[in-house]
Amino acid sequence: MLTDERAVSVSGLDAVALKPKECDVRRALDVPLPTVAIDYEGREHLPDPDVLAALATEKEVRLTTPVRADGFDPLGDDSLWATVPSAVRRVLVAGHSAYLTDEEAERAVAPRLHTARQRVPDAWVGTEGIERIALAAGGTQYELLSRSTIRDVRALRAAGFDGEVALYAPTVLTDDEDEALDAVGAYAARRRPVASALPDDAPTDATATGRARDVLAAAVSDYALVGGPDAVRRRVRELKEAGVDTVVGYPARGVDEFCG
Repeated sequence: MLTDERAVSVSGLDAVALKPKECDVRRALDVPLPTVAIDYEGREHLPDPDVLAALATEKEVRLTTPVRADGFDPLGDDSLWATVPSAVRRVLVAGHSAYLTDEEAERAVAPRLHTARQRVPDAWVGTEGIERIALAAGGTQYELLSRSTIRDVRALRAAGFDGEVALYAPTVLTDDEDEALDAVGAYAARRRPVASALPDDAPTDATATGRARDVLAAAVSDYALVGGPDAVRRRVRELKEAGVDTVVGYPARGVDEFCG
């Protein structure tokens, strides 16, 4: 059972994101949140349709679908589309290069997103690296938390965007700096502004010192939800006040942190 403090913090989120390479996605049933977003980590890690169907009887399930990948390409090999249970909703993404072949990565994103959205009109659309294309495709915009998120979302709303915005945020329920750096330091270091500010070959975990540690300590708070339960809850509230509709937390230290 969750401790009272954990329950308060996790209840500030709307969904949990799980990586099937890291854990059995059925662990979502142990998380006291109504929605699970399942990341795509390659065809070999795609959850079994029976598992997805069983999950969908208990939770809202959103499966990340890379529209350029063979099996999910709506303008080519779409053989995996029919294997996904109808109750499972989608997150349409261009696809991370780590999980695409060179040929797949060369395929045009825009027409594939357009066609996929026609198939699944209620899909979320991942914006990383394709922000303008995603906005043109419509649907719920699925953003990564960054240092500019609040400013960007406020600007979208001020410009008249009335669609939904969902936000993906690695989450670490601790105010211990060493633990936070071990959990999400490397993740933050991959963001372009952080990478350019870090000294060459600097460690990106709790062993970082000097300037590298200063840069990383600030960056993990920009690109992840980090802090004690009250601090994380306040951060989620600030994001929603800015115009974010749904906050999806990825348990960067393992799903047990969201389960108590």
